[in-house]
Amino acid sequence: MCSDWLAHLCFHGGIARRHSPRLHCHFRNIRMLDVGRSIKVTIHLLLVFAAFVLAYEIRRGLPFGWWLSNSQAGSIFLWGLLYTAVAAGVELIFRTERTSWRFSSAREVLTLTRSTAITAATFLVIIFLSSRAISLPRSTLILSWLLSLFALVGVRLAWRLYRDRSLAMSLFADPHGDGLPLTLVGDVERAESYLRRSTADAERQYDPIAIISLQPGDVGQFIHGVPVVGDTASHAWLFATIAAKGSPTRAILFLDDPILRFGLTTGDIGRLKAQGFRLLRQANLVELQGNEGCMPDLREMKLEEFLQRAPLSLDPGPIAALVAGKRVLVTGAGGSIGSEIARQLVSLGCSHISLLDHSEFLLFEIHRELERAGPAGCTCRAILCNVREEARTRAIFSSERPDIVFHAAALKHVTLVEENPCEGALTNVVGTWNVAAAARECGAHEMVMISTDKAVSPANMMGATKRIAEALLPAHTDGNTRFCVVRFGNVLGSAGSVVPIFRDQIERGGPVTVTHEDVERFFMTIPEAVQLVLHATALSSGGSKDTLRKFVLEMGEPVKIVDLARQMIELNGDVTGADIAIKITGLRPGEKLTEELVDVNEVATPCVPGIREIRSISPEGIIDRWNVSRLASLSRAGDAQGVRELVRSSLSSVRERNCVAERASRSRDDMRGRRALLLRNGQIEAVQGP
Repeated sequence: MCSDWLAHLCFHGGIARRHSPRLHCHFRNIRMLDVGRSIKVTIHLLLVFAAFVLAYEIRRGLPFGWWLSNSQAGSIFLWGLLYTAVAAGVELIFRTERTSWRFSSAREVLTLTRSTAITAATFLVIIFLSSRAISLPRSTLILSWLLSLFALVGVRLAWRLYRDRSLAMSLFADPHGDGLPLTLVGDVERAESYLRRSTADAERQYDPIAIISLQPGDVGQFIHGVPVVGDTASHAWLFATIAAKGSPTRAILFLDDPILRFGLTTGDIGRLKAQGFRLLRQANLVELQGNEGCMPDLREMKLEEFLQRAPLSLDPGPIAALVAGKRVLVTGAGGSIGSEIARQLVSLGCSHISLLDHSEFLLFEIHRELERAGPAGCTCRAILCNVREEARTRAIFSSERPDIVFHAAALKHVTLVEENPCEGALTNVVGTWNVAAAARECGAHEMVMISTDKAVSPANMMGATKRIAEALLPAHTDGNTRFCVVRFGNVLGSAGSVVPIFRDQIERGGPVTVTHEDVERFFMTIPEAVQLVLHATALSSGGSKDTLRKFVLEMGEPVKIVDLARQMIELNGDVTGADIAIKITGLRPGEKLTEELVDVNEVATPCVPGIREIRSISPEGIIDRWNVSRLASLSRAGDAQGVRELVRSSLSSVRERNCVAERASRSRDDMRGRRALLLRNGQIEAVQGP
């Protein structure tokens, strides 16, 4: 028993020695905070005592010698000490000195008003009950309350002026700096919040000169010295007036969506860019992660951010509860979707994130970004890996032990995969099998596969391989890992999407190439798509482990690509046809006019705003290891024709019942079309409807 006690003592002593530097630093910081608060409380009480004595002096108008020679002076000092003791008791209750003097605001002034008033009232009750205080003028208490309040507020203002030199300089110099002239557009409340925080930055890049409000009643007001010059109804005239003055380079900060909230058109945005305005927005929470500065970061808005789409806002609580403190792994972490998933996971508080990608440059970039901006409690590891390699993938999963896996690695460019079917099959099918098997073996709780709308009624190799990848996941549901698929359409600004292609063509002077006038696609921004993916993951976490769950994101109404091209030309300040032409090139192999999010054998039911769950009407075929091995052998042998045939037959087995339903659906559609045609010709009587 004695030896056990000694072992226990030595063990905990070793822990204490190992952690003693950190503990010592922690306790030293606590002692420094206690000393700082003690000094503040001491100053507080000295000012209260001095305010009481000064109040009596002001009320009586006594000469200085009276305080040195008159015996009654001692009674006044005793009253002052009692007043100070009462103030100390009030401070002990309300703890006003726990707040930082440097960041004092109107809230602290109100708190001080309350505490000083309570001090004066309490002191009055005490002296009235004890001695009636006949010799103490009642006006002394009012003066002491006001003087102590002014002194306590004044010391905070003096400290803030000392620490914030830009605020002090604004008292003696022009408040406008040398930054680029900045016009704020939005609610005056949000403008005030931005201006209040931006004054703390003495070297700010932008100099606010005007505010354009949503409400006409705000016009003529000044907010932190910046005038409200007009409302959004007259924005065109206001922007033209601002553009005609001062610097050739100016900036506009939109405090909300400029199109949906303020009613600007893509033509308006294009004219602003043509007039030399730099169009800005405030950074979002993910972009601000790790930024310790007091100045809110601004980001220049990309063209795709001006495209009309209703904003989506979901409660981050369920995602944070799922991710916080967990180990997560992201495949394809260097890509557009994978990198945004990684950013949002880090911002939600995961404990460790493993970044997998086969691209050295892209992996280096996202790893460097997260290491620089990530919180102290999250570790990050970058791993070069091709998910096609089964042994390497399993070894990584075994060492990283992720709780949640996000599988975003895929070949997604329709034309390239159509021309390179072997590579598409290896990455999209074999790679998904390897990741799913590794996730199950390492005991991951969740695996989420990122799919695409092109997997619905696939007309190309990319969509077909992604649909087969969806179908192989049920073969792994016999373990402790919960699998789900999230399917969505195009994302604005992702690598290989039409937006960066159009942007590059516009910058080169055109033409902007569109394959067909009637081609339309579903679109969503990258952060919005990832936010919905994470919410779908949270929904899946409450389901059964032996059933694959599929979700589809609400993509809104499809957008015609030719209309998108016209909008982007306008956003650049050009005129379609006159400045930049649109060229129709013809459909490429494997390209469809329209995409779908749900197959003919599937139904989708709403779960939460922006997400629907997909359920199959009849059982689908499952791709097993034998099918995947055959496909891998043909792909590695370079047998493109064999790969196409096997993908076609595998897809047919997966969608066998779907194909029957699809043919019936097409037959009904054809009948409806004939009925509509005859109805227009007045011959509906000759048709026997189904």
